[in-house]
Amino acid sequence: MMEMTFWPAPAKLNLFLHIVGRRADGYHLLQTVFQFLDYGDALRFESLSGGRLRRDGGAAGVPEADDLCIRAANRLQEVANIREGALIELHKHLPMGGGLGGGSSDAATTLVALNHLWKAGLSVEELAELGLELGADVPVFIRGHAAWGEGVGERLQPLDELPEPWYVVIAPPVHVATAQLFANEKLTRDCHPIKIRDFLHGEGGNVFEPVVREQYPEIARALDFLNGYAPARLTGTGACVFAPFPNEGAAREALQHLPDRWRGFVARGVNISPLWRRLQQERPA
Repeated sequence: MMEMTFWPAPAKLNLFLHIVGRRADGYHLLQTVFQFLDYGDALRFESLSGGRLRRDGGAAGVPEADDLCIRAANRLQEVANIREGALIELHKHLPMGGGLGGGSSDAATTLVALNHLWKAGLSVEELAELGLELGADVPVFIRGHAAWGEGVGERLQPLDELPEPWYVVIAPPVHVATAQLFANEKLTRDCHPIKIRDFLHGEGGNVFEPVVREQYPEIARALDFLNGYAPARLTGTGACVFAPFPNEGAAREALQHLPDRWRGFVARGVNISPLWRRLQQERPA
């Protein structure tokens, strides 16, 4: 019998994001740092007979067959020859297209949780390979460690020495068209590659931020608001912006002044994913 408890699908931040080139197939080559938040979506799983997969909740307007959680569960069934099914109940807290990795995190949690609950026996490496089929950010959520990312974001090196500040995250009511950002002629695509030590000494920014500022004035205003309290940055290629604070009190004080038209939250940056900690609780000592 499958348990009925919740599994976390945490948000991520891109602490910096550079484009350093392009592959022959057109994909951009990136450098970035991923860090998790102790805030995100939550999923619950219930057994279904006959290998059936069903979704309850999730993003409105997304057909069930296209849902990343359903696709993840289906691929796990195929690869591990699983005959059991599941009802996947998704409680969505992260905004769509915010650059927080919500869909990728949901897919990763589905793979990790069902691999455990179905006793499928796949290794972390095997799950990460499955995850990469679903999206470039899925492997970092499966591996569960803050990481230096290169390639299209799939080449990951754990970074356990990152500070774990409190963050204010703002989600302006704006949808960013990622494809248009990548096609923008003003986008910097030839950043000089940097080393981890360079980032740890303060180098690195988000190359999409100048383009987003120009095209989305509401996001520019959110960045300016947060810059009044701490250095703010865009995360990924989404609409969300964030800034670090030394403690929870300072972060919540800034959040209290947030304009009513914006949604925001306070969360702690963590180098070990809440999903990974949840999985460790399930394993016998």
